[in-house]
Amino acid sequence: MILDDLDLGRRQRILIVEDVQLNAQILLNLLRDEYDLRVASNGLEALAMVKEQMPDLILLDIVMPEMDGYEVCAELQGNPNTRDIPILFLTALEGDQNEAYGIELGAMDYIRKPFNVPVVKAKIRNHLELKRYKDILKRDSRVDGLTRIPNRRRFDEAYSEECSRAARNKTPLAVLMMDFDLFKAYNDTYGHLQGDDVLKLVAKTLYNTLHRPGDLIARWGGEEFVALLPETDLDGACQVAERLRLAVFALQIPHEASSFDQYLTISVGVASSDDHDYKSYCNLLQKADEAVYRAKSNGRDTVAVYTL
Repeated sequence: MILDDLDLGRRQRILIVEDVQLNAQILLNLLRDEYDLRVASNGLEALAMVKEQMPDLILLDIVMPEMDGYEVCAELQGNPNTRDIPILFLTALEGDQNEAYGIELGAMDYIRKPFNVPVVKAKIRNHLELKRYKDILKRDSRVDGLTRIPNRRRFDEAYSEECSRAARNKTPLAVLMMDFDLFKAYNDTYGHLQGDDVLKLVAKTLYNTLHRPGDLIARWGGEEFVALLPETDLDGACQVAERLRLAVFALQIPHEASSFDQYLTISVGVASSDDHDYKSYCNLLQKADEAVYRAKSNGRDTVAVYTL
């Protein structure tokens, strides 16, 4: 479950954008056994469908009323959320000039009308395989290799987005920094392999303890983890921090080398802002980091709040 959100077992989704019903039906009959298909009869309908459910590939007619395929392609390419969807133009137009223009707009390939069945199937299969491979690379570049939860890169991306969103919407934002207590002593006692197993178990526990879809837990590095809590004030952040601390303690992981407890524990630093100022949100990570050191100096296995 943990961050294997790229469902490699599902059927890939194709959006067919074709205003001629006969052509759309031909493609439906040709592809329905292998893929999940949706059909739009014009450009505006297609854009609405993409927003509703992201396809893995778009078969896009060029000549359509009101909004032609070139305009749809330009719209999708201009949006960072949709620019990676491969687009294959459907066309009866001839000439290298038309093809070059479509490629410059961002289309991956052309499928000619009338349809050549083996060519249609081969092109779609090849582009979908490439898309799946790119999706795997993109996912793995944002996932920690050991724990399989988001990594620091993914956190940095989300943190930047949430700081901007909080400033724009005038909503609170909170950051938690978590650090294992005396983890070097744990590794020295039990070995690094067992230490890695503990990191994976705790990561999974932290990940599953956060309940809201918008919350993010990530491995910051070593034995440190960080959580991003949108629309969360200081009281709410402290409640989440305490829940995470208790979830780790409830694992009852023996720690014979600990000088203050028989089980492995974490210290948590909390920082939150509702100043509605972009800079105040951007300072939360540093404040949470300072707070976790305060938690350790206060005796460990505790939650500390950043204060001036």
